[in-house]
Amino acid sequence: MPVTTDDEIREKYLERAIRELNQLTRELQECPHCPRGNLMPVLGSGHPQADVFMLKYQPRPSEVEEGVAFYGRSGGALMKSLKRLQIDPLAVYGTLCVKCPVTDPTLADPACVERIVEELAIVQPKIVVVMGDEALDVLNELEIPLARRVEAEPGVLQQLTPSIEALYVPNIDDALDEEGAKRAFWRAFKVLGDWYADLPPY
Repeated sequence: MPVTTDDEIREKYLERAIRELNQLTRELQECPHCPRGNLMPVLGSGHPQADVFMLKYQPRPSEVEEGVAFYGRSGGALMKSLKRLQIDPLAVYGTLCVKCPVTDPTLADPACVERIVEELAIVQPKIVVVMGDEALDVLNELEIPLARRVEAEPGVLQQLTPSIEALYVPNIDDALDEEGAKRAFWRAFKVLGDWYADLPPY
C-alpha cells in the first residue's frame, strides 16, 4: 500500500485551495447583484494558503484599474513593510470587504461582502490583519464560526477564532502621506513581525 508523504498532503491541500479560490473568482465575476456595470470586481491576491490574511475595506482607483486588491501605493508600502519585518510575501493573502468597484461602497451587495467568510475558510490563515474601522465593523458583523469580537486596539494581538488571531491596524490607504499617520500604522503593524518570527517552522 503506497504511503502518502506530508509533502503530498500539503500539495493536495494547496491544489484544493487554488481550485476553490478560482471558483470564488468565477462566482464574483458573474455576481448578478453587483451594481458595478462593466467593471470587474477587485479580487484578493496572494498565496491561497497564506498564514497572514490582510483585510481592507474598499478599493482605491489603482486597485479598480487592475482588478487586484492592494495594487498601487498601498501595495508598495505594504511590501516594504513586510520586507522590513522579514515576512515572506508568499505567506500573505490580501483582500477587500467591498469587491465591487462602486463609488459608494454602501451600494455593494451584502451577500458579496459576506464572501470574506468563504475566503477565510479557503485560505485558513493563522492571523487576520484588519485595516481600519470600516473593515473591523464588517469583520465583526460576519458570521464566522466560533468568532469573537475584535476590538479597535491598534497593535494588540487578539483571538478571532480558536485557530485564527487578529491584529487591528489603521487603514494603510490613510497612512501613505501624513507622517503621523505613517508612524501610527507602522507602530501597530510591526507587531506582526514579532508574531511571524514566533511561528513554529512546521
